[in-house]
Amino acid sequence: MTDGQDSTGRWRQWLDRHGPAMLLLARQIVPAGSDAEDVVQEAFVRFWTHRQRADDLAAYLFACVRSAALDWRRAGARRGRREEEAAARREGPSGGAAAFTAGMEHEERQAAIEVALAKLPEAQREVLVMKVWAKLTFPQIGQALGIPPDTAASRYRYALEKLRGELAEELIR
Repeated sequence: MTDGQDSTGRWRQWLDRHGPAMLLLARQIVPAGSDAEDVVQEAFVRFWTHRQRADDLAAYLFACVRSAALDWRRAGARRGRREEEAAARREGPSGGAAAFTAGMEHEERQAAIEVALAKLPEAQREVLVMKVWAKLTFPQIGQALGIPPDTAASRYRYALEKLRGELAEELIR
């Protein structure tokens, strides 16, 4: 394997590790799944173009995702057709009644988490996603959002408190 192939493999692993968290962060700003995927692609292009400037690649990557998502939301872009196609693919059970019921329970839990996340203030959601799903440190989150690390830590604690409360209420219902 040549050095170029080795480098490409490392970048792919790095992107695979951060990809789900980037998508989740984008989904907090751009609710449509297909739009969030487009945002992540745009963000990675921005990141790749200017990656030499970054002190911390992961923090810069998430800053690019946030910036691209905010740009997308400000522009008011709508991708209705693609969202409808994605929703159509998710419909319909595969397998027997047990598979259908298990799928419904998973979807209900996922929906409860998404509803609880949506109720959080945007600033707290961003920090929570970067910390939990991207596994960034508070200094990295601070760098990505342009805030002090202590502020990132506070937002994270507040988000966890609110999320626990929301999910506890969902379990009672």
